[in-house]
Parts: sequence; C-alpha cells; structure tokens
Amino acid sequence: MNIALALLLNAALLAVLLPWLRQQWQWAAAVGWRWVFAAGIVVRVAVGVGRNVPLKLDAQFMSGVSNIVTARLWAAPGSAWQLLTQSVTTFPTPSDGLIVYQNSSNTWTLIKLLALLNLASLGTGWLNALYLSLFAFAGCWMLARVLAVRFPGTPAGAGAVALLFWPAVWFWSTGISKEAVLLGSGAWLTARVLSWLYAEDPALAPPAARGIGWWSATVALAGLHVAMRYFFALPLLATLAGLVLGRGLERWLPRRWAAALGLVLVLGGGAWLGPELSVAFRLNKFVNQVIRVYSADVVQSTGRPHFEYPNLRPTAGSIAAHAPQAVANALTQPWLGQSNQPLYMAAGLENLALLLLLAVAGWALVRGRGGHMPFTVVLALSVFCLLLAFLIGITTPNLGSLQRYRSAMLPFLLVLLLQNDYAAATLRFLQIRRSPESGTGGSHSPNA
Repeated sequence: MNIALALLLNAALLAVLLPWLRQQWQWAAAVGWRWVFAAGIVVRVAVGVGRNVPLKLDAQFMSGVSNIVTARLWAAPGSAWQLLTQSVTTFPTPSDGLIVYQNSSNTWTLIKLLALLNLASLGTGWLNALYLSLFAFAGCWMLARVLAVRFPGTPAGAGAVALLFWPAVWFWSTGISKEAVLLGSGAWLTARVLSWLYAEDPALAPPAARGIGWWSATVALAGLHVAMRYFFALPLLATLAGLVLGRGLERWLPRRWAAALGLVLVLGGGAWLGPELSVAFRLNKFVNQVIRVYSADVVQSTGRPHFEYPNLRPTAGSIAAHAPQAVANALTQPWLGQSNQPLYMAAGLENLALLLLLAVAGWALVRGRGGHMPFTVVLALSVFCLLLAFLIGITTPNLGSLQRYRSAMLPFLLVLLLQNDYAAATLRFLQIRRSPESGTGGSHSPNA
C-alpha cells in the first residue's frame, strides 16, 4: 500500500511539474534566458540534495521525527486531521523524556510537511530535499521572471542574480530547511502580487480579482509563509498589503504620496489592531520576547563568533536606540577576517560585496541614476528589508544563525541594490530580449 501510494503521488507530482518545467523552458528559450533557468535549477537542486546526503543536524532530527508522524498517520489515518492540527503534540524520546511541540512552532510545521512528503518519498531524505529544493527554486524563479516581465525599464538580470545566483541565497535556502520553504513561499507570494498589480498599464487601476483557484493558491502561500516564520512573514504581508493599497490610492493621489500613505495606513493600522487581537503583539510582550531570544542566543554562542549589545535593556526605548546598530550588524557581519573558518570567510567576502553594492547604490541615488523600478515597489521592499534587518540583527547575535536567517531577506535587498544604472550596465550580459508581454499582461505573461 505504501509503495502504491508513493508511486501515485510521484506520478501526480510529475504530471504537474513536467508541464510547468516545459512552459518555463519555452519562455526562457524565447527570451534568451535558457542558461539562467538551467543553471538556477541545477545549482539549487544540487546544493539542496548534496547538503542532505547524508542527513545531518537539524535535517536529520526533523526527518527522524517526521518518520514517527508518518508512521502514526499510517497506523490511524482517521486521526490525521487531529494529529496535524492539535494545539500540542508530544513524542517520547529514547531517554524516556518527551518532545513537546506547539502547533505554532515552525519546526513542527516543517516536520508535518516532511511527514506528508514521506508518503511520496517513503522517508528517503534526499528525495524530500529534492522536493523542497524544487519548491524553493520555483518560487525564486517566478519572482525573477515577474520582475523581468512586469518592469521592462529595470535590469532583467537583477532578479536572476538576487534570487538564483547569490551564494548565501542558494546555499542556505534549499534542501531540508525552514529557509527553503520560507523563501520559496515568500518569493512566490510576492511574484503573484506584483504580477496581479502590474499586469496592465501602471497608470490604470489594478486588474479585477482573479478566479477562486488563483486566490486559494495565494492564500495558501501566505499561510505557509506565516507558519514557517511569522516574524519574517508579517512584515512581508504588511508591506505587500501597503503596496496594494498604495496602487489603489494612485487613482486620487500622486504615486509617491499614494505609496507612502498606503504603507503608513497598513503598518499603523496593524500596530494599533494587533495588540487588540492578541497579547502576543503588545509592546511589552514584544520587548520581553526580543530580550529573551537575544539573551538565549548569546549564551548558546559562547565560544563561537557572535556580537553583543552590552547596554541592551528590556525597554522599548533601549531596543529603538539599538535599531541602527542591529540593521548594520544584520547587513555587514561577519566582517572579513573575523574568523578563519571557511564559511565565515566566505560570508565576509560576500558582505564586502554587499557593502560595495550599497555604496554604488547610494552614489547612484545621489547622481540621480537610481533606476526605474516603480517608486511604490521600491518603498515597499525597502521598508520590508529594514524591518527584517532590524528583527534579525536585534535577536540573532550568533553569526552562523545570522547568515542563515538573513538568506530569506537578502534577495529582496539585492533586487533593490541592482536597480541603479551602474549595476544595470554591469548586468547587461544577463538582459533578456524584451518581448511584447513586458508590462502588458500578454499571452505569455507569467503564471505567478
């Protein structure tokens, strides 16, 4: 029975995947982007599978627990819904202890996802890594494609470099990892929103809502994104909502005013409404959570590369005062030479390149050559990146964890940094041929 179901599920997957791959390949061939598609998927899958053969550390642990969940599903299929949705789930350990998972735990979410994938993979770790790597690639590819199509005045290669070829992105956000699901869902969700908002002439109002299938898939992606790491997802959902509202306000206001007002209304409304809906969003709860996570990470980082905030106190004022330093740490640490371990040295070189891109982008803005991406999109992505850099930098002093966490934010930042005219000149070798679909929602528009 197990093997029959696995064959059926894999056949269904191939029935969906192969036509999608063929469609994307045909589009890539038509616009001269075949090597981008081929290299992007090969790198993502090869790294994702390679890092999980054999399974190690978190991937090994989560896969082991997922096998227990799958066994429970086979033993009592009728209790599947209760098992996957109950508020608290416990598992015995070899030492006669218990592992306890809250339903809101992102680790438990990934374990449940792996348990369902086990039905198709029969618990094979590298096959699960392949499934998740393909998902991460699909989300990143769709966003890179939408950016190239919907914004013809911007460098087409920006999205490809940021989402498919930047080292930290393809290294961390692939295989059996939360980052693979987090970035895949977040990038795909962003692609769908941008494709919807900019499917017609930017001077017109957003197009009518699509069918129930499109909205259901979009809501599912948003739900998955929130489940994987809600403090990443909420800033993205808020800025995307502000982007949608800003586009709507363009009917009555100049674009820049509309963009700013849309974000202010959504973020301000969320800050006011959140504490009314849940104690988890109250300021004192947020402050205490930040201090708790930061302090625990400092203790666990003893003897390993990390930074500290000696004057950080459990007050809103202290956290706000540390915000600039937190953003700087998230974007620049580790520094080159801070550690002689290979991963940290590679991260230092990458951060040096990131600082160079920041300097070039700043110079381009001063010279009035910042690029041609719509201001509404630039503002929304900038606010998202700043919020996320602050949250990562203030709660994650461990440099290894910092690099892994920020891999889900880096692509959005890089998309912004590669928009200016100087970056565009460097990226010219990646330019696709602009087809009639660009910005018009033509027959080849991406199925985001």
